[in-house]
Amino acid sequence: MRMFKFIPPRQSESSRYNPTVLIKLSAVVFIALAFLSTGCDVQVYRGTIPTGTSLHTTSTLPATPTEAPSETPLPPAPQPTAPGATPVEGVTSTQVNVRAEPSTAGNVLGMIPANTRVEIIGTDPGENWWQINYPQGADGKGWVTAQYITTATQPEVPTIGGNAADPTNGNVAVIQQQLNVRSGPGTGFNSLGTLNAQDVVALTGKDPNGAWLQIDFPTGAGPDGKGWVNAAFVQAQGVENLPIITEEGLIVGTGTPTVIPFTPTPTVVPAWADNDSPDAPIASVIFEPAGTQILIYNGDVSSPQGDTEDWVAYKPYDQFVLISLECHGSDTLEIEMTENSLPMSTYISCSDPVKQFAVKPGSNYLLHIQAAPATGGLQYTNYILTIKTRP
Repeated sequence: MRMFKFIPPRQSESSRYNPTVLIKLSAVVFIALAFLSTGCDVQVYRGTIPTGTSLHTTSTLPATPTEAPSETPLPPAPQPTAPGATPVEGVTSTQVNVRAEPSTAGNVLGMIPANTRVEIIGTDPGENWWQINYPQGADGKGWVTAQYITTATQPEVPTIGGNAADPTNGNVAVIQQQLNVRSGPGTGFNSLGTLNAQDVVALTGKDPNGAWLQIDFPTGAGPDGKGWVNAAFVQAQGVENLPIITEEGLIVGTGTPTVIPFTPTPTVVPAWADNDSPDAPIASVIFEPAGTQILIYNGDVSSPQGDTEDWVAYKPYDQFVLISLECHGSDTLEIEMTENSLPMSTYISCSDPVKQFAVKPGSNYLLHIQAAPATGGLQYTNYILTIKTRP
């Protein structure tokens, strides 16, 4: 601690002694000494005086209600589907057409060569057609004739198309043998195409005699998608309820057919060009012991206009076949038969009785049916060719 010594000021000789001033000065000195005696140093503290936070008032808009999001309906749960039938393997025994429906009236989707493997996935009610996997079809499927498909066992596949057709309801008919579909009710009308045995067709009318039935036949490009078949070659009942239709396509009523004494003979027209050839015959069949045993084909040829020739192919399994030919019209046909493309010394003529011919099992036979050269005017012949194995 520092010590201070008080030294009174030196007065001049001329100054006067003032007791009041001396007392005040002594007091000041005393206070200073007291202050200095409390410590050695003087410290100065600097601080910041806290400032109050400013209050800002902000206006708030009324709350706007928000609509709850609408619920999006969930898609329906997928329905369980029955597992598809396991395809059954088959092999074509000859070149076959693949059709959109189980009928020769169905649109042709394409052809499958002989000895080609196919996958069978269904059958028609009559088990005359197989449904197969066929990528070229609209739904990846197609139909082929069952008699031309060889399988190891009877295919266990689902029936497509519901119950078997009932020919007793007057609306459908079952074809009993291969026959032509014509543009009018008679053999003198153009052929629009053919139907095979067991084909099911929809009936739309009948002629006044009931001898010909009108059917739906869109593939033949007939008038309004219709065609006519001979009633003798179909199985149908209740046809009395079908409308009676004239050759001109007019509906004249319904009822039991009445025999008309006079039937006008239709005007002879050239045979319709079917564009067949030796490589694409108009009819072809493979005879088999447990399969097809007979071929009946109804065709027509004419000369010098129209279709002058037809080609019919068959392959036997026996050593003999029976052939007959029935003709109507000009009755002038020339017929030649070849074996594996080689001519045979055979003679077949119209109205001959049934003839037996020796053949080689497994060989390919082709009948060439040709109209004889016309000597004057149009020569037209309608014929029914029958080929069958021995009974």
